[in-house]
Amino acid sequence: CSAIDACETSNGGCSAKAECRRTTPGNRVCVCNAGYTGDGIVCIEINPCLENNGGCDRNAECTQTGPNQAACNCLKGYSGDGKRCTYISLCSQNNGGCSEFAICNDTELTERTCTCKDNYIGDGFKCRGNIFQELLRDSNTSRFYFHLEALSIRDIAGPGPFTLFVPRTDILNSDPRVKNWIARGVMAQVLRYHMVGCASLMYNDLTTINNVTSLHGDLIYINYSQNSLVLNNKAEVILSDAVGTNGVIHVINQILVP
Repeated sequence: CSAIDACETSNGGCSAKAECRRTTPGNRVCVCNAGYTGDGIVCIEINPCLENNGGCDRNAECTQTGPNQAACNCLKGYSGDGKRCTYISLCSQNNGGCSEFAICNDTELTERTCTCKDNYIGDGFKCRGNIFQELLRDSNTSRFYFHLEALSIRDIAGPGPFTLFVPRTDILNSDPRVKNWIARGVMAQVLRYHMVGCASLMYNDLTTINNVTSLHGDLIYINYSQNSLVLNNKAEVILSDAVGTNGVIHVINQILVP
């Protein structure tokens, strides 16, 4: 007589995911393979994600990849290896895309707010200071700023409101009269003729009036026709409505002479 191998046929009646182990002649036990659980007759794949999120961080997604195997991936708004995930502050890089003159605040995942700092105005993505500061930040108007600084003219750094007509930088650089005005000591008068006090006049406001009085004291005459705004029948407004905290800047293509 020979001992009966209970595992010889059909894996001994064990699950295909189990090992059939002979015990005594004619008997056997069924043991589920690694990664499976059950009584050996029935073996079910273990999903590690069902317990303790599969060992993943609480801010990670656990994805079953095989029997008792899982991958951990940090959720959106977090970074790490999945076992440990750290919140990504949108404001920590490049001020969250906000203006350099704005405060960035994280609100919720993938969200943040941008708020202009005190003494600046704007939507948070673009913030403007007073018009004296804004002159320097724009290449079209920076030359005008340097002329003001050279002569210590800081009228438009005050509370305002002001309206400023600024000859474009290339105009100021190329007009030969500028050097002559500086030599004669009249450049300050020319610069103040481009400033209007007590009013922040937008482009649309200017189209409805005939003249304004400059800080120099002389009138600036305004003519609007065929969608063109011209000062003193000579200088056209080519860029308009650069609003600051204390007024507005308009760029013109000629120098105004009192």
